[in-house]
Amino acid sequence: MNRFDRREVLKAGGLLAAATLTSCSDTKPASAGPSEAASTGPSEAASTKPSEVASTGPGEAATAAPDWTGLARRLDGRLYRPGQTGYAGAHQLFNPRWDSVQPAGVVRAGSVDDVREAILFARTNKLACVPKGGGHSYVGASTVRNGLMVDVGALKSLAYVSTAIQIGAGARLYDVHAYLDKFGRSLPTGTCPTVGIAGLALGGGLGIHTRTYGLTSDRVISLQVVTADGVVRTASATQNADLYWALRGGGGGNLGIVTSFRLATIPGGKLGFFRLSWPEAKAAAVLRGWQRFAREAPATTWGNLHVSADDNGTVSVHVIGISTTGSATSAAAELESFVGAKGSARTITVKTHMEAVRYLGGGTTSPRSGWLAGSDVLRGPMDAGAIDGLLGVVKAAARAKLVATAILDPLGGQAANQPAGGSAWPWRSALGVIQWYAELPGQPSTAQLRAAQGFVSDGHRAVARFSAGGYVNYLEAGRAVSSYYGSSLPRLRTVKQKYDPTGFFRTAYTLG
Repeated sequence: MNRFDRREVLKAGGLLAAATLTSCSDTKPASAGPSEAASTGPSEAASTKPSEVASTGPGEAATAAPDWTGLARRLDGRLYRPGQTGYAGAHQLFNPRWDSVQPAGVVRAGSVDDVREAILFARTNKLACVPKGGGHSYVGASTVRNGLMVDVGALKSLAYVSTAIQIGAGARLYDVHAYLDKFGRSLPTGTCPTVGIAGLALGGGLGIHTRTYGLTSDRVISLQVVTADGVVRTASATQNADLYWALRGGGGGNLGIVTSFRLATIPGGKLGFFRLSWPEAKAAAVLRGWQRFAREAPATTWGNLHVSADDNGTVSVHVIGISTTGSATSAAAELESFVGAKGSARTITVKTHMEAVRYLGGGTTSPRSGWLAGSDVLRGPMDAGAIDGLLGVVKAAARAKLVATAILDPLGGQAANQPAGGSAWPWRSALGVIQWYAELPGQPSTAQLRAAQGFVSDGHRAVARFSAGGYVNYLEAGRAVSSYYGSSLPRLRTVKQKYDPTGFFRTAYTLG
């Protein structure tokens, strides 16, 4: 795949969407409270500098200097402080935009007890405490200026027993799939190889298997989590069931730092793939046809639509799809019939489990890159006015030579069903999710940030009448927190009050 195709495929299944980890899957400035996050609109974030979005401090000063040396002695892992060898790499996230945000310390946890020690240390010293898994957060959620980052990346053990897998919270998706492939099994996940399992699973987890097997969070059998009081708890359908419900799809940054998951796996057999492209003139017809496909296609099929502003000023339209039956011929034909036109370019292939993982993820790893993104959850099919509005936003980006994409992921199928034990993920009846994604350099200028934010904000306005809210794994600065939780919000707040009554895990994006 060329660079542009790889970028689109990476975002196709929520790959980038997932990212950091448990309690901070996509949230960061730990000193700004929920009310501050909810008081600004998306357009107001356009001129915000990265450090202003993701680097605010905890708001309280400790009464005595923290005993960093004592903390380091108690750890099985490592503590990195500013100026020390290894600190520069330890505090980096996937997006270079957040490199200027420097925590007071980074605990690279070597054990579950290290996570507990870090939380208690942060509480004692009134430091903001944020976890880091894969570090892909859209809003720099895994770092905080003058606070404590807890990196669980080293907690990445994998164990397969009786069709279930036990996964350390720091495990990356490529490693998880490569391990499961030995047993002929897989998981419904996003596709970016370096995304951590925790951030993805805690916020839901969309991907090519969403319609056939549900969300990543739907496969979670149990979790081990260290809550704000420093207690290591198991959350399952029979233990701390309310916490289990909240951690399955309620997003990160709210309730604790998850250290491991147990998930039910799925078959890892061959998949049928199709890729269909149409000229820009057919874009409206493709959008209409894709919406019908999302509603009517069998649960064994999935198709991800990209309407993209390319760097040459043109607009491209294509769908990447799969069939879990092993052949994508009928799925491609059904989509073309809904569109009313055959694709101008058409590719149909069959791939093994790991061939599919490498194809969708672009390989075994992914380089750091910059971007700005947002989302809208479509409650139902858009009408002609909204479709024209969406296309107008992408065409305007193309004219401005902004490389940006409206990426539409279908829901439905098994994703429409609540899993046993319940789930906080609120969008079971939705048609799909639009991701508004703009590429940026690692250190963007103010003008580049404004252009990217303008694309996202204009996208929101174009589809506002059909938007139910946002997808919590695609957090945005300045958007009301409540928009990500829908009808689950009241119960989530109740669980938050029970397990974190003092609001220790508090950022601009967490529950009030």
